[in-house]
Amino acid sequence: MTIEEVVRQIHHVGIVPVLRASSADDACRAVEVICEAGIPIVEITMTVPHATTVIREVVRRYGDTVLAGAGTVVDAEQASACLDAGAEFLVSPGVSVPVIHLARSRKKLAIPGALTPTEIMALTEHGINLVKIFPCSSVGGPKHISSLRAPFPKLDFIPTGGVNASNAEEYLRAGAFALGVGADLADIHSIRAGQAHKVASAAQALKVAVAKVREAQGDR
Repeated sequence: MTIEEVVRQIHHVGIVPVLRASSADDACRAVEVICEAGIPIVEITMTVPHATTVIREVVRRYGDTVLAGAGTVVDAEQASACLDAGAEFLVSPGVSVPVIHLARSRKKLAIPGALTPTEIMALTEHGINLVKIFPCSSVGGPKHISSLRAPFPKLDFIPTGGVNASNAEEYLRAGAFALGVGADLADIHSIRAGQAHKVASAAQALKVAVAKVREAQGDR
């Protein structure tokens, strides 16, 4: 996929499940549950053991029906390994210029993380338009997004950290491009306990929130 196609898909779905797990098996099961719940995007973090193997398996199993990305990518070596495994986008918790350059050389999307206006300004110098705001809930949540939108109206933000079904609408109304949702969606403990319905319920609530706000904004 092209960078533009990946960006459009992320915005269309509006939800990026951020998957952390203590084993590759748990991660693969979580991907299965999330996809069954109707969210065709997964971000496999590099904190998952054998994360690139999981990415490769997701790509092999789901092909073009699921957009597979890599998260917590902190250096160019990790970035290269994730892209080799088939990741269509790379997400970092902060600013890594080598990751940005590596992704660009491979014609893939890099979504670096930032929290402050200074960090965001630094990213714009490298041509970045889509930024992960992390950890968003620690600095005001939706209010932080709306505050950043004022000086940076041409940039798009994906708030991550503390985002869940109960505040999803508020984040979207504040101007979020999409939502990065971690354990409140990719709930490994519930999946292990045979309670995948909890993931399905959270996914449905998030999807409803996205659809409701997008319809109100005239963006379907």
